[in-house]
Amino acid sequence: MSTSSSSNRQSATPAAAGTAPSGTAPSRRELNKAATRQAISTSTLELLRRKGPGNFTVEDIADAAGVSRRTFFNYFNSTEAAIASVTHGFLDTVLEQFRLRPADEPILESARAALVELADPMTIAPMAELFSLTQASPVLARSELEAWDHCTEQIIAAARERAVHHPANQMDELYLRALAGSVISCGKAAMEIWFDRCGTDLSAESLAILRQLLIDSMVLLGSGFTAPVQKHPPAHHNNPSAPHSPERS
Repeated sequence: MSTSSSSNRQSATPAAAGTAPSGTAPSRRELNKAATRQAISTSTLELLRRKGPGNFTVEDIADAAGVSRRTFFNYFNSTEAAIASVTHGFLDTVLEQFRLRPADEPILESARAALVELADPMTIAPMAELFSLTQASPVLARSELEAWDHCTEQIIAAARERAVHHPANQMDELYLRALAGSVISCGKAAMEIWFDRCGTDLSAESLAILRQLLIDSMVLLGSGFTAPVQKHPPAHHNNPSAPHSPERS
């Protein structure tokens, strides 16, 4: 399998699927394109689940999705890009909710509210499953990181959109980029803690834990990283012999 960072990011954006501009109803053509894209993403995840990373081809994905090889490349430039589209799909859904928040609302509150809005833990299920399936593959783990990096740029773009309509929300560029990067870093940390605790468990209870960890990470960032009361067991809780670090004063 081959990778191309810039192409992967371009292929995974909603615009590549032909989505309509915000506030307008999608056309039948746009709906068909979105359905085809979703079919490819779903088939890719199913093949990854059954065969594991590196054990299937573009042709396998196209056959499973009921499309031609040419159609596949109209949407994605590689198997890695198709795999990463699962993560992009979840992050884009969060960003859609983020953009619906009041323009004068603090960014961190908007990020937390966007995650809360995704009330059904099963919304997180595809991304959670992909995260667990790709941890043993450096190539696919790198694609995951690229998806999160893309989301960082989208957060920055959304914040700038707010400033256009509300000049009082204009932010220093360093502050904006540092904040967006911190939001994504907290999200990735929540994913890693969840995987350490729950592994490949994709039950409703496990997914609810992941959702809460994502929300808690935004609260932690909003508090300026004030040390919270211990709510979650440490990552090494499953290993009784693991030494405990002394508490810092």
